[in-house]
Amino acid sequence: MLLQFVTKESCLILAVTPANTDLANSDALKIAKEVDPQGLRTIGVITKLDLMDEGTDARDILENKLLPLRRGYIGVVNRSQKDIDGKKDIRAALAAERKFFLSHPAYRHIAERMGTPHLQKTLNQQLTNHIRDTLPGLRSKLQSQLLSLEKEVEEYKNFRPDDPTRKTKALLQMVQQFGVDFEKRIEGSGDQVDTVELSGGARINRIFHERFPFELVKMEFDEKELRREISYAIKNIHGVRTGLFTPDLAFEAIVKKQIIKLKEPCLKCIDLVIQELINTVRQCTSKLASYPRLREETERIVTTHIRERDSKTKEQVLLLIDIELSYINTNHEDFIGFAKYVPLPLKPIAQQRNASVNKKRAMPNQVIRRGWLTINISIMKGGSKDYWFVLTAESLSWYKDEEEKEKKYMLPLDNLKLRDVEKGFMSTKHTFAIFNTEQRNVYKDLRQIELACDSQEDVDSWKASFLRAGVYPEKDQVENDEGGPADTFSMDPQLERQVETIRNLVDSYIGIVNKSIRDLMPKTIMHLMINNTKDFIHSELLAYLYSSGDQNSLMEESAEQAQRRDEMLRMYHALKEALLIIGDISTTTVSVPMPPPVDDTWIQASPPSQHKPSSTAPAPTRPPAVRGPMPAPPLAPTLAFPDPFSAPPQIPSRPARIPPALPPGVPSRRPPAAPNRPTIIRPSEPSLLD
Repeated sequence: MLLQFVTKESCLILAVTPANTDLANSDALKIAKEVDPQGLRTIGVITKLDLMDEGTDARDILENKLLPLRRGYIGVVNRSQKDIDGKKDIRAALAAERKFFLSHPAYRHIAERMGTPHLQKTLNQQLTNHIRDTLPGLRSKLQSQLLSLEKEVEEYKNFRPDDPTRKTKALLQMVQQFGVDFEKRIEGSGDQVDTVELSGGARINRIFHERFPFELVKMEFDEKELRREISYAIKNIHGVRTGLFTPDLAFEAIVKKQIIKLKEPCLKCIDLVIQELINTVRQCTSKLASYPRLREETERIVTTHIRERDSKTKEQVLLLIDIELSYINTNHEDFIGFAKYVPLPLKPIAQQRNASVNKKRAMPNQVIRRGWLTINISIMKGGSKDYWFVLTAESLSWYKDEEEKEKKYMLPLDNLKLRDVEKGFMSTKHTFAIFNTEQRNVYKDLRQIELACDSQEDVDSWKASFLRAGVYPEKDQVENDEGGPADTFSMDPQLERQVETIRNLVDSYIGIVNKSIRDLMPKTIMHLMINNTKDFIHSELLAYLYSSGDQNSLMEESAEQAQRRDEMLRMYHALKEALLIIGDISTTTVSVPMPPPVDDTWIQASPPSQHKPSSTAPAPTRPPAVRGPMPAPPLAPTLAFPDPFSAPPQIPSRPARIPPALPPGVPSRRPPAAPNRPTIIRPSEPSLLD
């Protein structure tokens, strides 16, 4: 516990040692040397000078000649227990101390540097020096703390909890700030940008242009089921007759059925946008945490409005689908039409299908996406590894790192499709697979490559990128080899030609509808939901808040906010007061320079010799004199004792001599020991003089 304080650089160490003990074994000096080896903070204090035996004194110590310290020693004479019991006055004790030093022949020449008043003056001077040195840094630190609190305390300087004008002003400011934050998160802003994850408008944009197109493509490409439906439609329209021409009613029926399927991904898109809007509202109301009731009411009102707009938006989107169903525009400029489409012979039909796929990939070999993906391979084949993937319009390549210098493999996109893979039991990543529709190995001896991402959002984003490159997802097709009607797979050439014609016409027209829906869906949601919500927050939210309850209850602060405000104001005023006090301090005080270093090699003690204890014994000292009743008779004299913590033995004194390890330059004169008086020795403890 002691070291906790004395190790601090701002702590001044008083090494207090009684005059009637061995100074070389002083614990205070040992600790001071350990934490303050340069002696910059240590002042020696010698007490009980009046208890030294007659004929002995501590003159050499007080003159800093024996065991010197950089700041020297100061001797004091305190009140004894008898003086304390007798209620001796402090002034009388100081006067007695002054008289002692002036009358003692060994101390009278240094009496001005001895005593409690001189110790007090020395400590006061050291405190002044310390304040003088640390004052500029302390002032700068306080000023920086005050400036950091200035902005936060600005609204609390003239704070009155029950002032209605303050509550009204705070309510208006918070509602306005909420509207600004909501708009910034939706529209995007340069301040307070989230660098960890997508939020607000960025997530909604991903839903519009990645998630929604992917859902449309999943609904679109179900080739086997589509051809079966076209076959049934043609046969049902012809009835008992054998049709020579391709019926346009079959085309219209199949197109309408495909358009109706678009309702599900459109409604799902609206639900995803609503969830993101609600999350954005909750993020923006985090600044209202100081007023829990206001935050709760704001979230409830805005969320209720979003839910109301949900139904209206869905009605409008379903109306768009119904509008598409109401009229099949076969004169659209992008529609191939009956006049433009010429049925091909049976043999080149597969070639035509491949040409259609190649036409989609007729774009330049541009880079569509770059990023890290994990290839999941069994442990026996090397285990999972992370690679840097580059997806272009023609190929998928992966490299060792982002520099794209060491290419590991390049996979052409021809005949590739996507497949969902279930997440493993112990895996934390989301996985999808790429496979070849012609049952060929995709990579080495693998029929499919499993690619893993950290989140489902990354998986959806990569799937959308593959869609742009012409790689579509696999459909869950039911093989009806046994249970399906036989006429589905045993079509005559004329019926197959009609199916192929309608299939291409449906593909062309559904592409037009999808393009229109992909364009109108974001516009509809933005107009009916997002922009409407922004207008509601700016123009009507405040009125709803006023009508929802009492203003005083809305603006009730939380206990945490009140405590934080009180602590902040208390800290602010304390900093201002501290700076005023520091400003009144005069820095023109005279400081005392640091004394020069002294030879302190006496601190490094060597262990005593065990076979010659008399040669390593410390300098003769005297036992402590005891005021009051006499102690018990001493133990029998001995040169060694086993327990170092027991009372030390006493032996007859011997002639005084210079210790063997005294520093050079120290006078050899020591006060002679009093005759016939015992001297304490501690051979089992190492002496600092050795």
